[in-house]
Amino acid sequence: MPNAISLPPLPPAEIQLSDSGHGPKTPSSHGGGDDFGNWNPMGWTTPAAASRAGIYVGLASVSMLFASLTGFFLLHRSLARNWVRTPLPPVLYLNTLLLMSSSLTLERARAALGSYRSKVFRGWLWITLGLGVAFIAGQVSAWRQLAGEGVYLAGNPSGAFFYFVTGAHGLHVAGGLMALGYLVLKAREIEWGLRRRTAVDVTRIYWHFMDGLWIYLFALLLWLRG
Repeated sequence: MPNAISLPPLPPAEIQLSDSGHGPKTPSSHGGGDDFGNWNPMGWTTPAAASRAGIYVGLASVSMLFASLTGFFLLHRSLARNWVRTPLPPVLYLNTLLLMSSSLTLERARAALGSYRSKVFRGWLWITLGLGVAFIAGQVSAWRQLAGEGVYLAGNPSGAFFYFVTGAHGLHVAGGLMALGYLVLKAREIEWGLRRRTAVDVTRIYWHFMDGLWIYLFALLLWLRG
């Protein structure tokens, strides 16, 4: 009797059922998205811990930037003879209150997300975004007021310091506003998946840092005015 032809064993099945048990898992439901909920055809993922580590490294760089700026101008202040105190626009007090309030509203949004209150989550996100935009508008108003009083970037080193530090901080706040805008646009997707909530945590860390940084800068401006 001729020998039977042996066939190679079939490879193990790669298709897994979805969590509902009614079909194969898609990239969006298993291993196909990153921590921000975006589809990744290569199946690569970014762990939440790596995302947080990345934002901390970025914030360390921002800290070094502002430390260098303040150190340079403080040294210049001790050596320069043309340092004239720059009056602070009163709107800065309102701006400080707006930014501090935005940190509180962002925490309220995060708490609402944790308790699965979708509408409340989206509402607090919109309020946080609005407060951030109001802060930037207030900073622009402060710059216009100083310009109207004859304080410009060139000339008085004290005025240059004000424009440099508030402008640099404003640019970083604008970056935070872009992140908040992303959360607003992706709010429903964030509510549907726990892994996508890493975006909320990273944005929260960045935004609170911008709040603390502004308090430091505002206190420094008050001290230099005195």
